[in-house]
Amino acid sequence: MARYAVGDLQGYLPPLMAVLERAGFNERSDELWLVGDLVNRGPDNAAILRFVRNLPHHRVVLGNHDLHLLAIAHGVRPPRRSDTFDDVLQAPDREELLHWLHQQPLLHCCERTKKVMTHAGIPFFWTVAQAQALSDELHQVLTNNHSVGEFFPAMYGNTPDRWHDNLTGPERWRTITNYFTRMRFLDPEGHIEFDHKETPDHPPTGWKPWYELRTNDGWQHYFGHWAALMGNTGRSDIVGLDTGYGWGNWLTLMDIDRGERWTHPA
Repeated sequence: MARYAVGDLQGYLPPLMAVLERAGFNERSDELWLVGDLVNRGPDNAAILRFVRNLPHHRVVLGNHDLHLLAIAHGVRPPRRSDTFDDVLQAPDREELLHWLHQQPLLHCCERTKKVMTHAGIPFFWTVAQAQALSDELHQVLTNNHSVGEFFPAMYGNTPDRWHDNLTGPERWRTITNYFTRMRFLDPEGHIEFDHKETPDHPPTGWKPWYELRTNDGWQHYFGHWAALMGNTGRSDIVGLDTGYGWGNWLTLMDIDRGERWTHPA
């Protein structure tokens, strides 16, 4: 079995099919890892969810756009004018697609090969084991009929902007979600900076890209979310896969066992 990881699809199916074909992806035997943000910006959101859901071997983590779709489906706020996933909300198989998306975690790791995938990354003060436990905790919230009704109305917001072990309830859930799905810059105390989305060449004063604060822990990290990086972290152990297809750049697919890459331009 070959294992491939792909960057943020953002609702565009044709580039995914193109890079999979070029890589010789065999859907009967190979496994596809997806770093989240499957939806929103492109026109093929429902088609992407159907395609990935039907793959025999796939691993998906939720991104902020995926959670935004689920929140809208739960009726906590109307879609934004820029949202493009009406094809999911109006699909005849809407409930099946949303249920499948709902079951996905915020972190996937393979203990045997020491590979871990999240949407935005893992902050420096969490070990992979701690991050896995927090992902599991949030997964229980999202798949519980009672707690999910509390989660989505409270999901949006920038506070608390720093992790504390004693956080509880919706504030705890929102903070976990923000680290896993919205993080780019952190300060040495672990606060999140939410405003800057550009390259890290000139970071806000006192802030660093999250991966620069993380020591090599023996794991190979894969993440998306930060399109402006174009995949460049300067580290071989932390690999960015969002190369900005939705912003006019390209989509990246990577064989995570051999390191080979394929790209498709916008």
